[in-house]
Amino acid sequence: MKSRPANEGSVACNVAKTFALGIPFWSLILFFCPALIFQAELRLGIQHPANYGLKLVSVVAFCLSGALGISSGIALAVYGKGTPLPLDCTRCMVVVGPYGYVRNPMAIGIIMQGVAVGGYLASPVTVLYSLCGVALWNRFARRWEERDLEERFGEEFRRYRSAARCWIPNFRRYRP
Repeated sequence: MKSRPANEGSVACNVAKTFALGIPFWSLILFFCPALIFQAELRLGIQHPANYGLKLVSVVAFCLSGALGISSGIALAVYGKGTPLPLDCTRCMVVVGPYGYVRNPMAIGIIMQGVAVGGYLASPVTVLYSLCGVALWNRFARRWEERDLEERFGEEFRRYRSAARCWIPNFRRYRP
């Protein structure tokens, strides 16, 4: 699949498209799939003990991870002049905001939100399902995305890739 840069448009339009197309994806990954997993666990007799401390930590982690994802999407709309979506992708390389510290803040955000949902539900299978996102993202999305970014941004992306790690944020912000 070949990405297609976004058409000229306002930042507000790109932010709106990011949310309009992201919300169904987030709903599927973070609500519908965990609900199905939770129901399957109940049918299998897997216990979900109520732990209010874990629920509180999970809510906080969900909100913080969501803020990471949202700020990443907004950075792509504002500085990249596009959206995170391959058929409406950024026209400019984005190395600011969360991208200044790690290459994949959106993936990190959604995976951590999934782990938080699993913690809230006390669902070990939901946590495992969420962590499988790392392997799936690395195996399928990362190869395609990095090849696409290298084709579109060349040396600028290669420098960024060599300086910013994929999953573990740097302590110092990347400076081109």
